[in-house]
Amino acid sequence: MHLGLSLSSFTCTHELAATSSQTMKTTRRCRTLLSVGLNFFALLFSITAFITTYWCVGTQRVPKPKCSKLRTHQCIDYGVNETDPNKVVYSWETGDDRFLFRQFHTGIWFSCEENIHDESERCRSFIDLAPASEKGMLWLSLVSEMLYIVLLVVGFSLMCLELVHSSNVIDGLKLNAFAAVFTVLSGLLGMVAHVMYTQVFQVTVSLGPPDWRPYNWDYGWSFCMAWASFTCCMGASVTTLNSYTKTVIEFRHQRKTFEQSIREEHAREAFEYFREPSVHSISKSVEVYSSQTLKSGRKTPIPVDSLDLSDFRASLGEEQC
Repeated sequence: MHLGLSLSSFTCTHELAATSSQTMKTTRRCRTLLSVGLNFFALLFSITAFITTYWCVGTQRVPKPKCSKLRTHQCIDYGVNETDPNKVVYSWETGDDRFLFRQFHTGIWFSCEENIHDESERCRSFIDLAPASEKGMLWLSLVSEMLYIVLLVVGFSLMCLELVHSSNVIDGLKLNAFAAVFTVLSGLLGMVAHVMYTQVFQVTVSLGPPDWRPYNWDYGWSFCMAWASFTCCMGASVTTLNSYTKTVIEFRHQRKTFEQSIREEHAREAFEYFREPSVHSISKSVEVYSSQTLKSGRKTPIPVDSLDLSDFRASLGEEQC
């Protein structure tokens, strides 16, 4: 009977622990999938922003070119008499009509502007356009951006490995912790790189080459995508740390609950073990006493105090005589 109770209690406890463990694995897998998704978008946005040239966009004010047979609008006709070079008549347009506003867009590596003579674009290295005092910061920004992408790749790989080792809680926690560390470091490097590039661009606007300085400018979609990448990276790091913390707490709670249930089962079994022999001995004593009473022909027990010992001794003495 004790064996059956212990086996049933152990089976129930084992099933409860297995159910809780399966629930914990499912929730941890969902959190890991969310972290992988956020890290993937962060990596995609960062690579896209790194290779595109739309961090800053705007217009540049340049003099209108000379009119020709191929270009008859947005140009200046100087009225030159080709037959008599001494008779040159200049008809200058006044105000901003003398100037042409061309579009430009700048990235980390290159700055491209419209070609006023045709419909093509001319691109120049932004590193060459930056002032000498800002080149060191620009290179530091470039290195930080590349490290940001590399650490994102490492964090993404660790999260994918965690999905593969989702059945092993200990290995999953180790991978989760390393993925969280790499993701947080990548986010910090990305933030520093974006801020440094913004500062370099603002200085280049004021101290850059005169033929490049913008008339007005604003941040482009590449810049927005870079900060969106940083946001996804921080979201992935927070989700990963949250998953690690919740897994540890749930694991400790389930272990504590399991140990408490085992102690309660052992206490219950001990109580049953000590209670049943006592009941058995009491019932056996009652049975023996009842059988002796029936054999002696007495239905009710006679108290010891009611017996007269002197009469009993006298009778014994007469019998001996």
